[in-house]
Amino acid sequence: MNNRSPKSIDSLLLILVFILVVGGFFIFSSASLGLLARSGASFGSVAFSQFFFGIVGGGIAMLITSNIYYRNWRQYAFYIFLATALFTLAVFIPGLGMTHGGATRWIDLGFTTIQPSELFKIGFVIYIATLLSGTHRQIETWRYGVLPFVSVLGVTALITLSLPDTDTFLIMVMAGVAMFITAGSNWKHIALLALSGIVLIVTVAFMRPYIMDRITTFLDPSSDPQGSGYQIQQSLIAIGSGGWFGRGYGQSIQKFEYLPEPIGDSIFAVYAEEFGFIGSLILILILAFFTFRGFKIATQSSDLFGMLLVVGFMTLIVTQAFLNIAAMAGIAPLSGLPLPFISHGGTALLTTLAAIGIVLNVSKYQNHSPRS
Repeated sequence: MNNRSPKSIDSLLLILVFILVVGGFFIFSSASLGLLARSGASFGSVAFSQFFFGIVGGGIAMLITSNIYYRNWRQYAFYIFLATALFTLAVFIPGLGMTHGGATRWIDLGFTTIQPSELFKIGFVIYIATLLSGTHRQIETWRYGVLPFVSVLGVTALITLSLPDTDTFLIMVMAGVAMFITAGSNWKHIALLALSGIVLIVTVAFMRPYIMDRITTFLDPSSDPQGSGYQIQQSLIAIGSGGWFGRGYGQSIQKFEYLPEPIGDSIFAVYAEEFGFIGSLILILILAFFTFRGFKIATQSSDLFGMLLVVGFMTLIVTQAFLNIAAMAGIAPLSGLPLPFISHGGTALLTTLAAIGIVLNVSKYQNHSPRS
């Protein structure tokens, strides 16, 4: 039985999150100037979702989830997963869902939009953590280990790929597999899942030409400089222009006319141009410390469920962050994934902070009893 006498939350992780959120808003504010210069929109209209829904709403969500005893999530895990899945599918309701760039991923509330798949990530991690912690003694069997896990991944694939949102699905799979490994799965099963994942990626790439374009562009960025290779070319120019110390805050040139999505997945390129190699290294180190601290909380969790929750949420966040940075630097295929804490997206920031709140709650109950 887990001792429910809490300690204080992990203050170092909280400080790192504060730095990323506050610093991220300043980076976002600078990057948004490029978008505003093109569209003529006001800064207030762009910043509203980011500040009020992301920072304020996310801060409140983190405060709430950090004070909910994390083991309470287990009894509602299936209902949370089901509710977030149905909410994600609500984007297909006529008059409610919004389509942009060929994808239907948002719900239009009139004054703002929300992306339900961000909430689906939380439901997914909570349910997988519940499933694996309940069957971990039989996780090496097909019936009680592999098949239930693969079934949840299958449902997740049907939902996210129908939007379509391939990037979110891949991040969720990475988090799920990390949790599956942590729970003590058989390495033969992991290898089989990896092989199946490769086959799935190849299949999806042939079915969806834009994914194949990302792969071919990654292999040869100069193959179509005015088409599929345009974003990576402009990103590399922005990063290279930053030199050692950058042009200075707000002084990026690429964000005004050349760099696509300067407040979205290209925001790291804007940051690198303004703060240079040293600034980029500092951001990467902060993210690395954040990663280390989060996974340290996982290793010190008093039970397997808490450990799996932390592993799942941390994998979601840090994998997305480092894949975004790697893509902008040309060392990974472009994914369209935003940079957590920094890129535009009030729903994404709110759910990220809510997930961190759960991690912080787990940190309150470390080393009180053996894992069970």
